[in-house]
Amino acid sequence: MIATAELTDPTVRAFVAAVNKHDRNAFDALLAPGATMSDDGSDRDLAEWTDREIFTTRGHMDVVQEADSGRSLVVDYRNDTWGSMRTRWEFTIDGGKVARFETGQA
Repeated sequence: MIATAELTDPTVRAFVAAVNKHDRNAFDALLAPGATMSDDGSDRDLAEWTDREIFTTRGHMDVVQEADSGRSLVVDYRNDTWGSMRTRWEFTIDGGKVARFETGQA
């Protein structure tokens, strides 16, 4: 596992920390205006998805691997709905904010 504090990209590091602390305010502050996301290749409503998959289900990210200057992660992700699964996360960062992230099973 890679400790959150050791992740290369500061915005991605803050994203992972916000998810793991279940800090919705910190998470929302990291998003660029109009930020988007996809799950397993399908675009989703970001607010609805994060509420369902992260915040109301106690989502948690254990980073296994990073690439692309820290903007591409392999994560053991778990929440109260789905349990644990290996996932990939790809981030587009713009001005220190997450403009888009794409996730799905790895």
